[in-house]
Amino acid sequence: MKKLFISILSFSSTLFAFAQKDSGASTLTFSGYLEAYYGYDFGKPEDHNRPPFVFSHNRHNEVNLNLGFIKAGYQTEKVRANLALAAGTFMNANLAAEAGVLKNIFEANAGVKISKKSNLWVDAGIFASHIGFESAIGKDCQTLTRSMSADNSPYYEAGAKISYTSPNEKWFVSGLLLNGWQRIQRVNGNNTPAFGHQLTFKPNSKITLNSSSFIGNDKPDSLKQMRYFHDFYAIFQMHDKLSLTAGFDIGAEQQAKGSRNYNTWYSPVFILGFQPYKKHHLAGRVEYYHDPMAVIISTGSPNGFRTWGYSVNYDYAIVKNAVWRTEAKLFNSEDNIFVKEGEAVNSNFCITTSLAISF
Repeated sequence: MKKLFISILSFSSTLFAFAQKDSGASTLTFSGYLEAYYGYDFGKPEDHNRPPFVFSHNRHNEVNLNLGFIKAGYQTEKVRANLALAAGTFMNANLAAEAGVLKNIFEANAGVKISKKSNLWVDAGIFASHIGFESAIGKDCQTLTRSMSADNSPYYEAGAKISYTSPNEKWFVSGLLLNGWQRIQRVNGNNTPAFGHQLTFKPNSKITLNSSSFIGNDKPDSLKQMRYFHDFYAIFQMHDKLSLTAGFDIGAEQQAKGSRNYNTWYSPVFILGFQPYKKHHLAGRVEYYHDPMAVIISTGSPNGFRTWGYSVNYDYAIVKNAVWRTEAKLFNSEDNIFVKEGEAVNSNFCITTSLAISF
């Protein structure tokens, strides 16, 4: 913990140094987020862990912190930087492979504008993932828990990127050089560069279309298996009170080093949101995850991971920056990959409630 406070002080000093050197208008901001939750899994796992493919709100029958962070941000016309330090069960589950204090880094990046006329930036460091419409920050998502596709694709990434936003802000384009598939530190023995792209088009305030990709190898070079992954989603604000989000992920990975054969997986997801009144929001989600060869999710069962997910969600905005949320969620799989009171079953049901506050 002492190292985390030293990191905050050091980064704050750096931000103030930027502010003194840059003659343009500057903004230094501090913010935070905290989401406490309670989940009850009707499978009653003795170790209090929800199924292993669940990485957010993943503890059973206990009040816990999913995600809490404090963030410092600095912005001028030519320079920007962000640092966020975090804790919670989300961090424990998703950054388990990272070393030391890296497990508590939610975001740490710096960037410079490289064009006088265009909104063109180069940034480097640790970022939120460029993949998917769901983030780790629950209040920014339509549903309390994340979809299977979000939980099993990168939430964060480390590397460098170049990005461009058009003058009318309808287009955003980014190219990325990454350390790997949800990696801050590379896998030992891995020297294969990983790449990604993001293309977002917003023709108007009611439609968002996004394409994101990842190309790389997430194993030591001696076992190199190239992975190709693409995420597409569309968000439609069909009415002031009604929205539809549709996403589709698909990936392929070499079966072995040098192989011309690939194992594939895919996942569609649909979320319908409805806001009948200002402080109330409802959402329903239907999703499916198909990974028969266990590229991403291993089950050891005959048909691999072939699972449907259904959830209903209710939010109540207590005040502007605090929301109370409740969700009921059902998984149904082709094989008996879940456990209920010591017996293998093909379904899993959970109810989760949370309180999220931003400041």
